Amino acid sequence: MDGKWYYVEDGERKGPVEKIVIDKFIEAGSIGDDDYIWTKGYENWVKVKDVEEFNQEKVTVEDDFPEVIQGEMSLKVLSNNENSIFLKIGTDRGGQDVEYGPYSLEIIQKLYRENRINEKTFLFLRGMTDWTMLADFSDYAEVFEETPPPITEEDRRKNIRKPFIARMYLENKQEVYVGICRDISIGGMQVLIDHVPANVGDGISINVHPDNTEHHFVAGGEVVRLLDGGQGFSFRFVDLNEDAKEAIQNYLTHG
Repeated sequence: MDGKWYYVEDGERKGPVEKIVIDKFIEAGSIGDDDYIWTKGYENWVKVKDVEEFNQEKVTVEDDFPEVIQGEMSLKVLSNNENSIFLKIGTDRGGQDVEYGPYSLEIIQKLYRENRINEKTFLFLRGMTDWTMLADFSDYAEVFEETPPPITEEDRRKNIRKPFIARMYLENKQEVYVGICRDISIGGMQVLIDHVPANVGDGISINVHPDNTEHHFVAGGEVVRLLDGGQGFSFRFVDLNEDAKEAIQNYLTHG
């Protein structure tokens, strides 16, 4: 059935929307298997898991980040004009970790030449599961035209936390975006993303990426501020449930 669909949110009927919107909500995790939906042809509301067409199809979201083959750890899978590299600066110079980005490979090379990042700076690219030191990328010598210095295992172990990645679905838009989160708390967080697809006040559904399964949660909220340079936004949670609060607290406590 490709007609208009209705769904339930916070006990209220929402819609009508196109089927693809329901697909995106399911992909983002804001509609689950046990949530109710309805379209013309059904006598009553039905659970998502009981609707065959939603179980036959799994929507694939094309992320903005190219896949990185784990083990190769190559920077040159990226084109220079693709803003897909995140940085974690702090451990590399004995300070507190702060995430930045996304940046293009060209910008990463420029930051390196200016000594604003170094071989111990942690990078993250889509397809990886952990932050990785710059010197550990296989094409370091080619990209920076010098041999990488040796890195001790103690330096590598300073990277405790996994990157906190989330998929986002903007209300009234049929697109899913992927970003990396920082300054996370029970109240909200900041999201770093190449292109900010929202304005202040826009509602967003957010689903923590499966790479972080131990901290998985789904939440809704709104954009409260756009970050300088158009590289992200501040996000305030609205009606955060207990499961999400527990997941965030576990992340803050254990990493």
